[in-house]
Amino acid sequence: MTPPHVPEIRLHLADEAHDLWRRTEEELAEIGLPPPFWAFAWAGGQGLARYILDHPESVRGRRVFDFASGSGLVAIAAMKAGASAVEAADIDPFCDTAIRLNAAANGVDVTFTASDRVGSDEGWDVILAGDVFYEKPFAGRLLPWFSALKSRGADILIGDPGRAYLPKTGLERLAAYEVPVTRALEDAEVKRTTVWRFA
Repeated sequence: MTPPHVPEIRLHLADEAHDLWRRTEEELAEIGLPPPFWAFAWAGGQGLARYILDHPESVRGRRVFDFASGSGLVAIAAMKAGASAVEAADIDPFCDTAIRLNAAANGVDVTFTASDRVGSDEGWDVILAGDVFYEKPFAGRLLPWFSALKSRGADILIGDPGRAYLPKTGLERLAAYEVPVTRALEDAEVKRTTVWRFA
């Protein structure tokens, strides 16, 4: 199916959101695996993908790192917008298969890694991060890493639908979108999602 805010991209997504989420979260928790974030197009990722497709100059000809990639939506958008190469990373090993299938469905190639890349630097030109400021400890790890990447010249673009731990300062607003989402996973049917440049 196509995410509502990014109809140019086709993804393998869950269509019975609430039941799938509840069932798989319970079953995966029993064997110590994370919930299936990869099965949904989250608002932050949809907003960021929309921005990239509308502003291809932000990634065209550049090496891109899509952090916490999930379904691969943002990585695929970057390739469609002309990035020279995209590496997608997510600590959920199921994302490898999801991203491979989704990239193939869109006729693009995306490299995947399941390792925790926070703190690393492979010389990427652009770092994309959709919906990552949902938890305080995680946000605390990201900010110094983003600062280090920014200080050596990387562009860092963040898609965020108003998560609690998004920094209150040091961000430049690039665009805002009203993104349709499922009430089974969010607290509303539409989330105002902002794309920020980490400054």
